[in-house]
Amino acid sequence: MTRRLLVLLCLLTSPALAQSPRLLPAPRELIRAESPLRFRATLTFGALGNAADRSAAREFIDSMRERGVRADLSTTERAWPIEIHRTGSSGAAQVLAAAMTAFEPAMEAEGYVLIATERGANLVAATDAGVFYGLQTLKQLFTGAGEQVQFTPAAIRDWPAMRWRGVHDDLSRGPVPTLEYQKRQIRLLASLKVNVFSPYFEHTLAFRSHPLLAPPGGAMTRADVRELVEYAQRYHVLIIPEQQTFGHLHHALKYELYAPLAETTHGHVLAPGQPGSLQFVRETVAEIDSLFPGPFLHLGADETFELGKGQTKARVDSLTIGPVYVQYLKDIEATLRANRLGEGRRFLFWGDIAMNHPKLVAELPRDMIAVGWDYGQRDKFDKYLKPFRDAGMETWIAPGVSNWNRVWPNYAAALPNIQGFAREGQAGGATGMLNTTWDDNGDAIFNQAWYGLAFGAAAAWQPGESSIPRFQDAFGLQFHGDTTGKLDAAQRHLTAAHQALQESKAGDGSSYLFFVDPFTDEGVLELLRLRPHLAAVRVQAESALVLIAQARTQRHLREPDVLDAMELGARRLDWTAAKFQFADEIVTAFVKATDPTRTDVSWVDLAELSGINGRLQDMRDGYVLTRELFERSWRAENRPYWLQNNLARYDAEIATWVQRINAMDQARRRFARERKLPTAEQLGIPRALLPAPGGSGAPAGATSGPNRPGRARP
Repeated sequence: MTRRLLVLLCLLTSPALAQSPRLLPAPRELIRAESPLRFRATLTFGALGNAADRSAAREFIDSMRERGVRADLSTTERAWPIEIHRTGSSGAAQVLAAAMTAFEPAMEAEGYVLIATERGANLVAATDAGVFYGLQTLKQLFTGAGEQVQFTPAAIRDWPAMRWRGVHDDLSRGPVPTLEYQKRQIRLLASLKVNVFSPYFEHTLAFRSHPLLAPPGGAMTRADVRELVEYAQRYHVLIIPEQQTFGHLHHALKYELYAPLAETTHGHVLAPGQPGSLQFVRETVAEIDSLFPGPFLHLGADETFELGKGQTKARVDSLTIGPVYVQYLKDIEATLRANRLGEGRRFLFWGDIAMNHPKLVAELPRDMIAVGWDYGQRDKFDKYLKPFRDAGMETWIAPGVSNWNRVWPNYAAALPNIQGFAREGQAGGATGMLNTTWDDNGDAIFNQAWYGLAFGAAAAWQPGESSIPRFQDAFGLQFHGDTTGKLDAAQRHLTAAHQALQESKAGDGSSYLFFVDPFTDEGVLELLRLRPHLAAVRVQAESALVLIAQARTQRHLREPDVLDAMELGARRLDWTAAKFQFADEIVTAFVKATDPTRTDVSWVDLAELSGINGRLQDMRDGYVLTRELFERSWRAENRPYWLQNNLARYDAEIATWVQRINAMDQARRRFARERKLPTAEQLGIPRALLPAPGGSGAPAGATSGPNRPGRARP
């Protein structure tokens, strides 16, 4: 031991080319790093002191084997030993002394010191979590796979900036993940040093007290919950359930049995003053309380927009919204406490309503935790926390990955939002983060959110403002094992595609733009705004597709389902732009074929409209392909529940274009017989896209030939 530490000291103090390894999250203190070395040894562990260390070591070994690195618990020939030391032991003291560093009180809960040289590694930690996180960092010092593995010697001292670093997963707007996928979420989040996972429930927990609520096949069962909670504990992840207790309860209130509790008929918000409202809350929270152990329980209570528009109108007219809202939130808390629910717990709630009534915030119980949320790109976020901090309440922050209502998350918006909110939250004393995913339109793919979730993990662990460029250079390497940088470049291209769409003022890569028919009034409006930007969107999305395909050729590339979801996002962004281009080209071809001054119109002109490679067939094919890719990604993570609701949207678009193909095919046959073509209206082509009488014969803004990459249409 003494000999190894002397060697270690020499290595730490000898001159070497300093490197900055791309780690995720970046460690608090990189004491030293050297140039990467080829690695050919077998990873082994020294004596492991307890079951938690053995569990962490096995997880480490399994992960390294998946990367093609030799690893074993027991000592073998050509061993590269990993020694785990708990603070207070003589071994820990020697390692810290040799490294000329200290283990400070702030590091106690989750911190570690890692000294890794070409001869082996020493890890010092005070807790099971610290050991686990130190091993996650050690994994990242190995890059490449199989015979191409490289190792970066480094000395690191590390601990988190925020105590609670979480991810909030919406389980109530469509997608309901399988239990196996939730376990995978836990594993991946833990590898990024996330320690909170918060499933969001409106109606998708199988309540015994309210069995009508859970849709068949679309809810977590009690057995699911117990298994997931036990599994998460192995990875030092705390599960904090969120059950809505005020707003966002339409899937309960739409039933006639619950209609009397609704503020408005079959609406979204529980009516304060209805005795059954608090009873509903008490019964649902009682089951949540019995299933999920831990120090926290999230009561929701956000976006109560209908409050005062129905049963409580007279009361709100008299008192205003603030007092009615705050009083009911107090009533919820008091009811749960009176029924001995949540004993030993603290209740979280969304702060968006109460923050607008700062004088009333002081009336809330001090041990509640306000979660401020915002998803914009701002210079300052303190207004979401200050009313609660001034009242002496603990605060958490909730940025978001901007995945909702989009075919691919808008990371141009999400990364600055996460960066700024984490910076401001830390400065304002917030103790936790819930990085949010939402599934508002029911077709969000969680595997598309990992980029934003990984940055959130980094921003919560790292102190101050996290670097977006540094993260963008590390993600592909550490999440996928991509040593080429191609996946990082692909992510940048997809972000640029979103930005090009935003420049059109038609929005970003929204599901609405993806599904809107360009031959409807609304579709024409979007087409006119998008024309100058369509080529740029497509070049960015298609460049990403090329890079993804090239990156996939690497052996041991990790998380292939996430790459499938990334490809889906790129193809849907590409198709969003392509269908508007093709709509213009359909109009151009039709105008050319129906030009009364031409006498040479032939089947070739009509084939541009409909044929083996006709534009109408392109319209059908685009939705068929993206439908297939969407279904593959959905089934990789979700239960079948709700899938058909999403596929129906694809099927409707496919049917629309098949009908137009059929109409055009009939027109071609008629043309062969009579040399006559139907009108644009008969084929569904909108008048707004046709040239004005006496015009040039081409629709305004269209080109006579295919659009060239990089050339914007006038």
